Amino acid sequence: MKIVSSQDWRDAIRFDAPVLVADVVPGDATRCVACGADGPLYERTELWAVKHRHPKHHGGFVRFYCEAHKPAAAPPPAAAPVASARARAAAAPRAQRRTTSPKPTPITDRPTRTMCPDCFVEVSVHGDCGMCGAQVV
Repeated sequence: MKIVSSQDWRDAIRFDAPVLVADVVPGDATRCVACGADGPLYERTELWAVKHRHPKHHGGFVRFYCEAHKPAAAPPPAAAPVASARARAAAAPRAQRRTTSPKPTPITDRPTRTMCPDCFVEVSVHGDCGMCGAQVV
């Protein structure tokens, strides 16, 4: 079974990018989260929706802000620096060493262990089953 979140209007908003509320969800006038419950009502054309990241919910959460409290848009991600040919050549052997690991022993090459015929658990080296106490040879 695969658990997925439901489809929601908040999924269409990018993280940390202010978007006019009227463009993403229709509705009545509402308040800015920073102005508080006593703040004035704003039309949805005057409010900005910002989707913030949440440490425990991958979908994040959305807050509405007026023009005065609208957070600045997040800067675009920095471009990765271009590595020189010498740096790439030096990094290649290190990467190769990390990816190589000892091969696991195939199951057919491992010693067989004695199992209890009644409990189907592995018995000790002395031949006693830890579950039912039977002596297994």
